[in-house]
Amino acid sequence: MDIRISHCSTSLENYYICIEEKVDGFTNRGPNPGDLVYLVVKIGKTSYCGARFILDEITDYKPWPDAERYVHALTIKEIELCEPFDISILAEVGGKYWAVKYIQGAKPIREEKAISILNETFQKNIIDELYRFPNEQSESDIEVEYQINEDEIFEDEKEAQKLVEEVPEVRIDIMGTFQTIHFANETDKIRGLEILVNNNFYSLFPHFSENRTLLIPENRIFKTKGIKKDGRDIQGIRSIPDGLLFVFNKNQKKPIQINLIEYECYGEKKTRGTDKSNYLNTTIIPQLMRFASAFSIITDENTRRATIEKWVDKIIDYINSNEELSNKIIGWIRELNPKIKERSIEREIEKILIDAFKTNLRVLLVIDELSTEQKSTIQNVISSFKLENGDNIQFVGYVVRLVQSISITDHTAQYALTVQ
Repeated sequence: MDIRISHCSTSLENYYICIEEKVDGFTNRGPNPGDLVYLVVKIGKTSYCGARFILDEITDYKPWPDAERYVHALTIKEIELCEPFDISILAEVGGKYWAVKYIQGAKPIREEKAISILNETFQKNIIDELYRFPNEQSESDIEVEYQINEDEIFEDEKEAQKLVEEVPEVRIDIMGTFQTIHFANETDKIRGLEILVNNNFYSLFPHFSENRTLLIPENRIFKTKGIKKDGRDIQGIRSIPDGLLFVFNKNQKKPIQINLIEYECYGEKKTRGTDKSNYLNTTIIPQLMRFASAFSIITDENTRRATIEKWVDKIIDYINSNEELSNKIIGWIRELNPKIKERSIEREIEKILIDAFKTNLRVLLVIDELSTEQKSTIQNVISSFKLENGDNIQFVGYVVRLVQSISITDHTAQYALTVQ
């Protein structure tokens, strides 16, 4: 177990969200389940600690307004609260660069004296309820001042050298250099985006824990279509996802989230900006809208429900054909209801999947290029579609690139440089 400090900068909103939603986010992948974390927020010119907890499971749940900043999120447990205390007490053992040593990047704290000071001070100030800071001030001015102070440290070459000498771990060691190359396309069985992502899904997306997710990468099993009523065809909006991903979180009100996966790739043939823009607007976005609309209240209720029931039947058949997947989802059901009888499990699986399609659906796009503005546009479009319970359909987009090594210099380092 490592001891870390998670700093929310000046955002009281993020600080409260971490505690209330029981999740913490980080800008690097260092923190691990089981680590003890002290939660800190900056008020004025002082950073205060008011809570600590144990990191639990890796998750993709990121409820903060600036969620894009956090590449790594974990649920939290065993939350303890305290009367906020000034974290600068660590300067007693950390010296001038105490903040870089103990706070920057939520790195592990190795010095026993620093760990003891944190623990003893926290224990002296333990309280039963979350302390609410009285003045939730505007963050803009403070944030500017905070950033300027950081820049002064790293832009001064002599000061930076002193910093590296005193805190060697602040140096960014590079394992090697890489060149970004093109996927062949989406479907190529050797160098296609879809097959490479599917074959490396859990190492590529570690926030989707294999124990807490179920991936169905079959892209021809599911199709939305119309049904007959009174002898007449009622046309649905036809679409076929490239796969389904089920995410289980027993601590959420809606424990199963269903992700409709769409793989898209500009690849080697669409390299010009105009070609990419046209393809995004005329093919990709309309396809994602078809996914969303098929399960949204804008589609005829009978058509929508027939699609859900047919999909759920196929999902259950697929799961039952694989003992590992079957045991996994049965385990989820038993976690939700330890007293459930064996004969009731399949009926409960069916019920919870149908409910997820109606209340907790997300469109998941994996693509080789997507700007922040384009991602925001798609998110706005997809979230305009509502489910039966009134919630918006969610959207998440991931950019995956294929890179080729130029030179590997240090196998123990954690960072690399790529050129595109």
